[in-house]
Amino acid sequence: MASEIDIYNQYPIYMDPATKALSLQANNLPPSQATTIANELKELNALHRSLLTLETANIPPPPLPLNPKLSAQISKLRDSANTAYRKTNYDEALTLYKYAIDMALARPGWEPVAVARDELAGLYANRAQAYMAKQAWPEALVDAKASVDSKPVGNVKAWWRIAKSLAEMGRYEEARRFLQKSIDIEGRESEGGKELLGLLDEVERALVKA
Repeated sequence: MASEIDIYNQYPIYMDPATKALSLQANNLPPSQATTIANELKELNALHRSLLTLETANIPPPPLPLNPKLSAQISKLRDSANTAYRKTNYDEALTLYKYAIDMALARPGWEPVAVARDELAGLYANRAQAYMAKQAWPEALVDAKASVDSKPVGNVKAWWRIAKSLAEMGRYEEARRFLQKSIDIEGRESEGGKELLGLLDEVERALVKA
């Protein structure tokens, strides 16, 4: 048996061309049903009239597709972190990268996803390099993988850092699998592809020795 939600009834509704008010134009409905529909239309008409009284200035503008202040703050943190890294202040660099990553992750949902992904790919890859400078290989591996998850194509440095971190931990077979996958994605003839091939050669030599 069909429930009420499955039943569709079409009623003759009239809209006044001048006021846009809705009314029920039917005399053959049961009184209780006609009264219910009339009351619902009355509430709808009241809502319509109240909306018409609003001033245009009170309607908030649509959100910006991209918040320039947030982008500038993230860029400033990234540049400061890069400067700290070049000065071998690795702990400071890690802290600044963390702040930048947290801000990039907090971007509103209406902003283009590609922007956040590009930001995060670079930030995670840079933080992975800072962890590598401290020989914190597991942490570097996690960040490099996060970078590749954000941007798998055109991200040679992150792929390289994944494999290098795995190799430093003696996980040569995993390193080789990641390198083979990255070379398929990035291509063998590019400059980045040649770097990946060079590391693959090192990993394969280590596998032979192992």
